[in-house]
Amino acid sequence: MGNRADKAKELFMSGCNCSQAVLLAFADKYGIDEDTALRIASSFGGGMGRSREVCGALSGMLMVCGMETGSADVKDTEQKAENYRVARELMDAFRAENGSIYCRDLLGLSQNTTESHIPEARTEAYYKKRPCAEIVHSAALILEEKFE
Repeated sequence: MGNRADKAKELFMSGCNCSQAVLLAFADKYGIDEDTALRIASSFGGGMGRSREVCGALSGMLMVCGMETGSADVKDTEQKAENYRVARELMDAFRAENGSIYCRDLLGLSQNTTESHIPEARTEAYYKKRPCAEIVHSAALILEEKFE
């Protein structure tokens, strides 16, 4: 256990946003190619478009949850309910492990923080001040424990 979690952390450290790192660490399991995974998850980094809302690592978790428990049959309300149940279970585990599901809280930013949509350069200083690599690892580990 931990192989996909380690991979997710490495992907984040190599430049993926938090959502991309989590989804891409599991993409092979669902036959999703790297380019597609990176594109699907690209808008969820920085708490959705760098708005500091729901953490991108959690968004990536829920994308994986959809692949595991979602249904392509939009009329299958039983499966939809099951997917939502598991999604909430994963959200609760993420919150318990990390203290919040919101990017701004995880980064220690105020509620009124307004940041640019332009991502920060990934420097050594960036990685030192951000808990994101560990949060990405945590998110992927929760998924491994649930679905592997």
